[in-house]
Amino acid sequence: MEKNIPVVVIKEMSETDKILTALQNVGINCAEITFRTACAAEAIKYAREKYPTMNVGAGTIINAEQCKTALQAGAQFIVSPGLSVAVAEICKEKNIPYYPGCVTPTEIMQALELGITTVKFFPANIYGGLKALKALSGPFPQVKFIPTGGVDRNNIDEFLAFDKVAAIGGSFFVKEALEKMEG
Repeated sequence: MEKNIPVVVIKEMSETDKILTALQNVGINCAEITFRTACAAEAIKYAREKYPTMNVGAGTIINAEQCKTALQAGAQFIVSPGLSVAVAEICKEKNIPYYPGCVTPTEIMQALELGITTVKFFPANIYGGLKALKALSGPFPQVKFIPTGGVDRNNIDEFLAFDKVAAIGGSFFVKEALEKMEG
């Protein structure tokens, strides 16, 4: 798994090349394209065709229908803001990594019951950040976290230094990559 998972919002298809090229130019070969826009599935399909070496997933997947659409478009992993049993079951059946948002012990236990050991921790800044991850790692030593929301250049190194952090998710990767390309 990549250590940096850019959260990519593509509002118009014309943005796809610019964003994905900028990410690759700074050495990031991964993109979580959010399902918050009308062209998300089309953007995933395009990204998979035009950027074959890039690990392209779908984010903000909140139900089975969106999950199926994302997988048909070619998503290589699925991310949700919360935990959906239906999405988990589809991903397990298709052997696709699923990273549900889990911030409470109950949610983490539900994920474990579904065979999921890497979860998104969102929004990390609201739910206690690194201190919360360290506390949750006590009863759940087998769990790895992908903190997203409130992680940025000021605190990313602290998060990455913690061995239970599998990766960092964030839109700031996209912003930085675009600034470097324009800069």
